[in-house]
Amino acid sequence: MPSDSEKSRSTSSGTSDDVPIRERDQAKSESIALPAHVAGSGTLDRLVDTARDYARAATAENTNKAYAADWKHFSRWCRLKGTDPLPPSPEMIGLYLADLASGSDPSPALSVSTIDRRLSGLAWNFAQRGYTLDRKDRHIATVLAGIKRQHARPPVQKEAILPEDILAMVATLPHDLRGLRDRSILLLGYAGGLRRSEIVSLDVHKDDTPDSGGWIEVLDKGALVTLNAKTGWREIEIGRGSSDQTCPVHALEQWLHFGRIDFGPVFVRTSRDGTRALEARLSDKHVARLVKQTVLRSGIRSNLSEKERLALFSGHSLRAGLASSAEVDERYVQKQLGHASAEMTRRYQRRRDRFRVNLTKAAGL
Repeated sequence: MPSDSEKSRSTSSGTSDDVPIRERDQAKSESIALPAHVAGSGTLDRLVDTARDYARAATAENTNKAYAADWKHFSRWCRLKGTDPLPPSPEMIGLYLADLASGSDPSPALSVSTIDRRLSGLAWNFAQRGYTLDRKDRHIATVLAGIKRQHARPPVQKEAILPEDILAMVATLPHDLRGLRDRSILLLGYAGGLRRSEIVSLDVHKDDTPDSGGWIEVLDKGALVTLNAKTGWREIEIGRGSSDQTCPVHALEQWLHFGRIDFGPVFVRTSRDGTRALEARLSDKHVARLVKQTVLRSGIRSNLSEKERLALFSGHSLRAGLASSAEVDERYVQKQLGHASAEMTRRYQRRRDRFRVNLTKAAGL
């Protein structure tokens, strides 16, 4: 985030004498502190630290990073325009949105979804600083409505990984420790319809680590994943497959056994030679890289260039693959993915019989 010394240069005073004061003011506005009339103590100070930790945990780490980037970009834009980001000005935010949509050298025009998300990031940042952003203000709402009307396009969706694809991808992995881990990641992510962040956040047991996003219990008939997902705590049942070569639960058991993983994060880094499991939890970026690498090695969509193939697939392709391939009632897929509505589940289905229910014939035509 830009420093207040940078912001102070955009004010009409043109001096930097008040920089230390404003830095302290910003620090106060961005953190949880005791009211001025309350005397501090060791107990209260510890509670302040605890409350601050809970506040940081209110949103996902990736969301926090995105919101920080949004504020940094907006603050820089304000500085270049000779204004201050605080307090929020609906008129200036409307101009900011227009600039994002039209694009200005060297920055390209942003998509409508990115602009909408960036506005949400600004609203969150203003709230953390004690301000309220009225998104319904006409200077914001009408500009955004015009942007959506003129530039809105259907969302660009990542390609789904189909059953034959996941088998080909898994077959490219070696049989060393790193290969066992990555095989488990792909199969578990596919069968569970998991997000990449959900995969790497799993622990072996409940409350093994402070940053745990859930845990796995291996049972006779499958694995029960208890997950702290975007929509709250939920359970995901991953049954055993028809063969050990394609079974996500067997792959998980192999990784846990040979990696000697009995506590802490399920998916951790390995030594450089791939023979030892380390303690550090994997980043969710590893899942995205793993999907892309195995797609290339397996020859999926080999009629396209490497660049086009890399652009088609991502970590989310595992989740879309389950939604597109599972030949079961839609409600079971909806439950597995944790969606609140069937409509959201259908957005993930790249391959389905769209005309299974024919309302034209049902209406007598």
